[in-house]
Amino acid sequence: MRRTRALFVLSTSVGLLCTSTSALSRVDAAEAAKLGKELTCIGAEAGPNADGSIPAFSGKWLGTPPHVQYEPYTGQHPVDPYPDDKPVFEITSANFDKHADKLTEGQQEMFRRYPTFRIPVYEGRRDFRYDDKVCEVARRNALEAELIGSGPGYTGYQGTPPFPIPGQAMELLVNTTFPAIAFTEDILRDIANVQSTGEVFWGQQRNLNLNVVTEPEELGKPMGKIMAYAMTLTMLPVRDRGSVSSAVEPVDLGKDKRLAWNYDSGTRRVRQLPIYGYDMPLSGTSGLMTIDQDRLMNGDPGRYEWKMLGKREIYLPANTYRLHGKDVKYADLLKPNHANPDYLRYELRRVWVLEGKLKEGFRHVFGRRVLFLDEDNWQASVSDYYDSRGALWQHAFIAHYYAFDLKGWHAGNSFYHDLNTGGYIAHNLFQERPIGPILNAGKMNPTMFGPEALRQVGN
Repeated sequence: MRRTRALFVLSTSVGLLCTSTSALSRVDAAEAAKLGKELTCIGAEAGPNADGSIPAFSGKWLGTPPHVQYEPYTGQHPVDPYPDDKPVFEITSANFDKHADKLTEGQQEMFRRYPTFRIPVYEGRRDFRYDDKVCEVARRNALEAELIGSGPGYTGYQGTPPFPIPGQAMELLVNTTFPAIAFTEDILRDIANVQSTGEVFWGQQRNLNLNVVTEPEELGKPMGKIMAYAMTLTMLPVRDRGSVSSAVEPVDLGKDKRLAWNYDSGTRRVRQLPIYGYDMPLSGTSGLMTIDQDRLMNGDPGRYEWKMLGKREIYLPANTYRLHGKDVKYADLLKPNHANPDYLRYELRRVWVLEGKLKEGFRHVFGRRVLFLDEDNWQASVSDYYDSRGALWQHAFIAHYYAFDLKGWHAGNSFYHDLNTGGYIAHNLFQERPIGPILNAGKMNPTMFGPEALRQVGN
C-alpha cells in the first residue's frame, strides 16, 4: 500500500507522534519526482529561504574542489575551501534575544550562563553534492523503502537515508541513523574533559569503524541484517589503558540485539557484555557521556516516544574546516565553559526537529531529548538534553564538514556541555594528531571485529 504526502513545514507547536511504526512509508511517483528538482536528491529544499539568508543549493562540487590541494584516503587534515570567509555577524549574550527564534533552548541557555559564549555567523554555503549513484538509490528508497519493527530498521536499499520525504518521527530517526557516511574510518582521537576552571583531563582512543551499509560495492543492494562493526582501543586515561571493546550493530534493533565484547587488560580475558548502549557511560569520557549520546543519538530508540516537531531555521555548526585544521592547538581551542568561538563556523540552516520523551516505566538519565537534523545531510547536528524532571541539563553539537574522501558530510569534533557544572566534553578531537580520520580507505572486513579479534589485539 502506498500513500500520498505533500512536503510540509510544521511549527514547533505541532507534531506527529510515533509510538509504533507504520509500513506506509513510501511516497508516490509524483512526490519522488521532486527529488533533484525543487528538492535536492536526498530531500532538502533546494531553493533559498525567504530573505536569502539560507542560499539555494548549488551542488557545484563533488569531492575535492578544483582549487583545493588534498590527498584523499590518507588522513590529511581537512582543508578549508572557503579560506577568505569572515563572520557576517556574531550572536552574543548581549543580543541573543533578538535571534531567539533561530536558536535552540540549549544555545540560549549557553548565552545566559556564559558571557564569553559567541556564535559567529557566516555566509551560508551549499556547494557540495552527493554522487549520482547515491542520488539514484535515494530516489528508489523514496518509492520503495518501508519501516520495519519498532525501529530504526527499514526495508529498502543500502547507502542513503531511506526517507528523503519523511512523514513521521521514526522516519526522521531512521534517516539520521543511516546517513551517507564513510564506510571505513580509522581515527586516533583525543577526548578532553574540560572542567569549569579550564583544567583538562584527557582520554585517548583509536577507533576502527566499518559501516557495511555504505560500502561502495553494496550501494543500492537490498538492506541486510548488519549495519556496522566497531572497535575501540583505549590509551587514556591510564587506568583504562589496554582496554579494547568491539560491537556489532544490527539494522533492526527492535528485533536483533546489539552485540558487544570487552577485553580487560588486567585479567587478559574477553567477555561479552550483557547490554551495551542507552545511558551506560561512554568509555574515555570520565563517565560524563552516555553511549547513546555518541553522534547525539544512536542505538535502540525503544525507551522513548518520538515526535516529529516539523522544520525550523536555526544556526548550526557547518563547513567547520577551520576548527579541524592541523594548525589548531588544544590550548587555544579548549577554554573554560565552551570551546573558543574564534575557531567555530555557524550558518543558518533548515533542520528537522525530533523530540524523544522517555516512556512510562522505562529508565534513562535523560527524560527528554530534542535533536536538530540538518536537512542537507540528515545528520543530527545539535541536541538539547533534559533530566527526568524536565529541566534543561546538557547542550551538545557536532561540527560537520564535507569530507572530500567520502563525497559526503563527516561528523568531526563534538562538544557536550553540562549546564549544571559548567564543564564539557570535547569529543573526537584530532587536531594535534599527525593525521586526521582516514576515511574510505577500505582495508577492513568483519573478521577484524568481535571476540576473536579482541583476543588477537589483546595478545
